[in-house]
Amino acid sequence: MKLILATALLGGALLAMDAQAAGDAAAGEDKIGTCVACHGTDGQGLAPIYPNLTGQSATYLESSIKAYRDGQRKGGNAALMTPMAQGLSDEDIADIAAYYSSQE
Repeated sequence: MKLILATALLGGALLAMDAQAAGDAAAGEDKIGTCVACHGTDGQGLAPIYPNLTGQSATYLESSIKAYRDGQRKGGNAALMTPMAQGLSDEDIADIAAYYSSQE
């Protein structure tokens, strides 16, 4: 019983952490200049090959962009994304992730 309660509390804490993105969405809006060419200002991919970012978890977006930046993600659109992400700091990425995850 204690294990179930602890698991439920931990899961709730993780969801709450993700709901409150570490980045600043307002600052992220000012940093999406390169992103909008493929993902638009609202996070909707402008062509079928570009994924929609709207409503994605900030944690997922942040880890994905960092993986592109750090050369850890090789498939799919890596040839396009890696050069775009290489100039971004951890703070830039957190802000961009917060912005796109807050779009509806």
